[in-house]
Amino acid sequence: MLTAKASEANEGKPLPLHQKALCGLTAGAIGACVGSPADLALIRMQADNTLPLAQRRNYTSAFHALYRISADEGVLALWKGCGPTVVRAMALNMGMLASYDQSAEYMRDNLGLGETSTVVGASAVSGFFAAACSLPFDYVKTQIQKMQPDAHGKYPYSGSLDCVIQTFKAGGPFKFYTGFPVYCVRIAPHVMMTWIFLNQITKFQKTIGM
Repeated sequence: MLTAKASEANEGKPLPLHQKALCGLTAGAIGACVGSPADLALIRMQADNTLPLAQRRNYTSAFHALYRISADEGVLALWKGCGPTVVRAMALNMGMLASYDQSAEYMRDNLGLGETSTVVGASAVSGFFAAACSLPFDYVKTQIQKMQPDAHGKYPYSGSLDCVIQTFKAGGPFKFYTGFPVYCVRIAPHVMMTWIFLNQITKFQKTIGM
């Protein structure tokens, strides 16, 4: 929707790369703010099985997790790690949207590919860049959301920046890309299917005059 509105304001001309990136950043920020509590519940439930029995939170469902978090830690705790979540979503959307539009234009205009080849090829490029742009932020977000206080009530990280600094000191910049192949396999197909289905939905809407 944002890219469509921006394209209308640009008199239907293709948007420059920086405007595509800005649309992706904006869309990612809005979506992440809304979905942050659910993401927090998911991260904690996934991390629970890796913890010692005494440290497990034992949430029975996502709704139970949301209730317990708000009851035990306060309503605002539902947005714990919201900053990294927003930044991660902004990075993912920027890489996803900007790379798709740019590669689709190149494949169509310079390589002369047909519609199907262009959509599939641009979707693959988009999936890779979405994963590459978002993994460092996803790593920090996950560390912040699943951390627990030690016996003295102290958390391992004081915030996102402290997590970044400690991670960089411990393993350098490539530490943030731990598990990239698996992450890419998880993110890229999702991104590709999103673009392919979106393309089909757009074509269907045109056929019925929407």
